[in-house]
Amino acid sequence: MACLLVSMFLLVLQVYAAPPELVQSLDLGPGLTAINTLSPPPGTSKHAPHSIIIGVRKGGTRALLEMLDIHPEVAAAAIEVHFFDWDENYAKGFDWYRELMPYSYPHQITVEKTPGYFTSALAPERIRAMNSSIKLLLILRDPTERVISDYTQVYFNRLENHKPVQAIENLLVHSGALNTRYKAIQRSLYDVHMRNWLRYFPLEQIHIVDGDTLIRDPLPEVQKVERFLNLPPRIMSSNFYFNQTKGFYCIRSEGRERCLHESKGRPHPAVNDTVLQQLRSYLREHNRNFYRLVKRSFDWQ
Repeated sequence: MACLLVSMFLLVLQVYAAPPELVQSLDLGPGLTAINTLSPPPGTSKHAPHSIIIGVRKGGTRALLEMLDIHPEVAAAAIEVHFFDWDENYAKGFDWYRELMPYSYPHQITVEKTPGYFTSALAPERIRAMNSSIKLLLILRDPTERVISDYTQVYFNRLENHKPVQAIENLLVHSGALNTRYKAIQRSLYDVHMRNWLRYFPLEQIHIVDGDTLIRDPLPEVQKVERFLNLPPRIMSSNFYFNQTKGFYCIRSEGRERCLHESKGRPHPAVNDTVLQQLRSYLREHNRNFYRLVKRSFDWQ
């Protein structure tokens, strides 16, 4: 919920200065309304995305989008649209989807990100129906760490909404065995989801960003994305600085500095060693299958 509120705030900022007569509301789905300006900057128009960050949830998708947004030839969508994974949104059609994209100049590419696409059974086929040659970005991190990060986000969201919470071990283990039906674990079965995407897109159209490396040293990973998207190299080491307080890299661009929302980078809970080893052991074979699918390996435990 915190991420959604931040995204909505960013969208409002885009049109904050528009006069009332040039502003309309745009239905985003149940309980959500966005503000949309009717007066585009001269020479701009809206387009379906040229590239989509398809996931994975808690893999670093927001960080990647913010870093790409530094590039002068990238126009980044301000919100997670959930067009291809939510039936109620998909039913609204491509015109509705395009209206949620930012205005862009002819030399720019539009990039959208919705982490839920990667684990959606329907998203690959739907995206292919829109554009079979689209370039897809997939950012992944150690799947065990991703499970814990997924739990952490839900834990804090429930606390903020005054809902009861459970220890992570109670969710990871059921009747003495690893609870493989737990959604956070299901999302970390990268091979299962990747196999579905490869039914509709060749591997050459899916660039995998190493989320663990992006956190430690963002520039090399972002430069690989620039090359994949055929963008001229514009993002430099001077665009990043390490924030000692937050413990991760922040962005410096056009004289402004910005860091990800405080909901990012939260400390993970300590997990019982036996349970942690059960989780890693279960994911290990899935990781090996994934390496074979994508023809590369990662430094995952």
